[in-house]
Amino acid sequence: MDLVAQQRSTYEAVLRLNEAPFITERPAMFSPAAAAQDEGNTRGTFGRFAQLLLPEEYSDWVEESSAHVGSCYLGDWTSLHKVKVHGPQALAFLARLGMRDLSRFETGQIKHHVQLDENGWIASEGVLCRLGPEEFVYTAGSCDWLLWQLDQGGWDAAATDVSPDRFIFGVQGPASLATLEKLTGDDLRDIGFSRSRTTRVDGVPVRVLRTGISGELGYELHGPTEHANEIWAAVVASGQDAGIRQLGFRAQPVQHIEAGIATNGLDYLPASILTPGAPRQFRKGKPSGSFVPAGGVTDYFRKPGELGWGFRKGVPDRDFIGRDALVEDAEKGVPGRRLVGLRWNEQDVSAVLTSLLRDAELPDQMELPRSRGPHFDQVLMSGDPVGVATGRTVSPTLRAMISLCVLDAAQTAPGTEVVVLWGRPGTPQREIRATVTALPFKPDNRRTDVTAL
Repeated sequence: MDLVAQQRSTYEAVLRLNEAPFITERPAMFSPAAAAQDEGNTRGTFGRFAQLLLPEEYSDWVEESSAHVGSCYLGDWTSLHKVKVHGPQALAFLARLGMRDLSRFETGQIKHHVQLDENGWIASEGVLCRLGPEEFVYTAGSCDWLLWQLDQGGWDAAATDVSPDRFIFGVQGPASLATLEKLTGDDLRDIGFSRSRTTRVDGVPVRVLRTGISGELGYELHGPTEHANEIWAAVVASGQDAGIRQLGFRAQPVQHIEAGIATNGLDYLPASILTPGAPRQFRKGKPSGSFVPAGGVTDYFRKPGELGWGFRKGVPDRDFIGRDALVEDAEKGVPGRRLVGLRWNEQDVSAVLTSLLRDAELPDQMELPRSRGPHFDQVLMSGDPVGVATGRTVSPTLRAMISLCVLDAAQTAPGTEVVVLWGRPGTPQREIRATVTALPFKPDNRRTDVTAL
């Protein structure tokens, strides 16, 4: 069986048996670049990202977490769900499904596609790339909401799950362009931010997308599974002189928080979990943290305006799922919360980190660099709830413990002092002082003028 057939066979088995016991009934699935990655995975440990097992660390998570600022990294996002939408009404369907305007969507362009349910909650979000007049690819943590919605209507369009057939490698950081130009032998400076085009690596066609998940100059490589190993190895070789680092699963999420990007399934739960379009790729489980959802599971959901994805000039007239709910929210002044950053007090954090060395009641420990699953902490001011913190991570670049926070609008001024309640209910909880910070935490270099490099 060739690599492509093996990946698809295992992928379909994993989805079908996702709740079955691991190893005995549900097969393990590795990246199509696993053989090349194994050379650098000297620790031999793996973490589960959706259906794939990826190396935890290659060198050291602290070093890897800083690579996107000082040089560049090579990371594996092949775990993302990838669906090709095609047909005469593909564009019309996608315009109805997402809240963004697609009327001037050019071939090769990339759009952040935010998909809502009828209540205006975020159901899915990801990257939509136009490949041709009637062909698009949507990549996200899960595309199941899209697939379910397409099945609901009589659209003259079809969707094909190409997840096991394509790899996605991220190359992010100031040395990313030089690394990829050396890799391809091609001048890639014509690729503007949120644009893409095809090139070749040793004769293999790949698509280069200019993205900004790290807050730095960065790109993605999308290509055929059967060439994943050779292309991974070639990127590593091309970036050696620039100090490239292979990015392990443990360090992957740090950059998102630094860049102020909320991650589906970690910083909020998608509203699709209550529908037949619920994500199949991720484990089911209860979020951890001090936050107690008084209103039920919807307290973990978010409106686009709460995450900085709302409309600047009011809700537009065009039709899309969830529009009526957003109009009603606007009339009521909802949402009343905004996404900000929190910088956690060093002394209070240190007290938790060193508590294992003291003879006292032990609070919940802080996994480093951050918790593996969804974690929600209550944020207080004068003892009253004012927000919810997520994504708590230590940033080696900033030398600080930071997090995102959905906070009452009246408290969002930078410098505002709040308190994060740390620890699950029923445990020795700690109050950790924190300071509101504007996002992103560090300068936004995504739109670097590459023509001057």
